[in-house]
Amino acid sequence: MEKRNDYAHLRLPEPVVPALQTLVLLKGQTALVTGASSGIGRAIAVALGRAGANVVVNYSSKAGEAEAVADEIRGSGQRALAVKADVADEAQVQAMFAAAVREFGTVDILVSNAGIEKNAPFHEMTTAQWDRVLNVNLRGAFLCAREAVREFLRRGVRPEVSVAAGKIIFISSVHEVIPWAGHVNYAASKGGMMLLMKSLAQEVAEQRIRVNSIAPGAIRTPINTAAWETPQAHAELMKLVPYKRIGEAEEIGRAAVWLASDFTDYVVGTTLTIDGGMTLYPGFEAGG
Repeated sequence: MEKRNDYAHLRLPEPVVPALQTLVLLKGQTALVTGASSGIGRAIAVALGRAGANVVVNYSSKAGEAEAVADEIRGSGQRALAVKADVADEAQVQAMFAAAVREFGTVDILVSNAGIEKNAPFHEMTTAQWDRVLNVNLRGAFLCAREAVREFLRRGVRPEVSVAAGKIIFISSVHEVIPWAGHVNYAASKGGMMLLMKSLAQEVAEQRIRVNSIAPGAIRTPINTAAWETPQAHAELMKLVPYKRIGEAEEIGRAAVWLASDFTDYVVGTTLTIDGGMTLYPGFEAGG
């Protein structure tokens, strides 16, 4: 049988996507999404709003884009608040959570998405490049999760809203398990995030706090345009993706809604990998 590779055009059927987007799974809850002004964070914030949550849209520098995301959430009938904060700064993270509690009364869901890359060959990597990536990607995840856990423990379970006291979703990467030469600081941050997530999940599960991760693979966002915008670049990328299409940010958003909902109340300490099969190491499909 001839092997087809031209699947890049395939998407979920149009009638299915609106139906998924209108499920009100998070009514009465408040979500805080870091790095939500663009890309995957934006898609997650919008999806949570469509699912009934009020949303705190965190950003570090693009106020206009964050306000546009907040306006889109308001357009779906939910409340939204754009808050500037550097997730690597403890005082700013604490102020952001305080603003969220003042505005909405509490926080029920944290999506720790903010992340950066500062790539270099290892022998040329500066301490500034190393520190900034680890500070945003890993220290930032710790600081935000710590504030979320403190709020969840203060408030406890609200049975009329959710069977869990709170939900934390870390946005990791396939590079929590796939080494990435030339990106050692980024891969180290995501590998650290994997055990941060699992160790925290183990520690707080008894308090009805659910902690999980999503690990995206190749997702179409403005930050990685060079990896897919030309036919040549797209062809090279597809060598790494058995499903033969690039992922869409909205697919990560829908997964975040599912993980934040009570449908997944027994899912604890798990990484949901959304990568079209990239972690299947397709280079070995013919025996290596």
